[in-house]
Amino acid sequence: MAKESVHTAGGYYPPVGFHFRVEFINVGNDNDVRFQSVGGLNMELEVENIKEGGQNLFEHKLPGRSKFSDLTLKRGLLLDSDIIKWIKNALYNKEFEPVDMNISLLNSDHTALLTWKVFRAWPRKWSVSDLNATENSIMVETLEIVYNYFEIEKG
Repeated sequence: MAKESVHTAGGYYPPVGFHFRVEFINVGNDNDVRFQSVGGLNMELEVENIKEGGQNLFEHKLPGRSKFSDLTLKRGLLLDSDIIKWIKNALYNKEFEPVDMNISLLNSDHTALLTWKVFRAWPRKWSVSDLNATENSIMVETLEIVYNYFEIEKG
């Protein structure tokens, strides 16, 4: 009896989206890689519209520059975080030190399946969840990060 390949139709299962790691290169400690969510990993092309004289039926649409959204990172509030020190230094002192980041989607063995390599990231905003005596929830901090671009690497 022939052994069936896991790559046949119906045998592929997409990876889960809840097992990931966020690394700020040369900033942070062991706790600074754990986040609850990462949003904004997308890119799009700007479109340039060209109107041709005498052509009233349509406009020519040409691809423009690539555009990358800001990242939104959420996690439980940390009391001792090198990332927050980096952010406060930028927001309070206007001393921006762009860093590179790796956001890795992990498999069950904790090895990277895909890695988004983010280049020249710097902090735009830091906020914490509301203090509310009527709720039973943890404090969540939200980091908004601006960057130039990202590349995707397999493994």
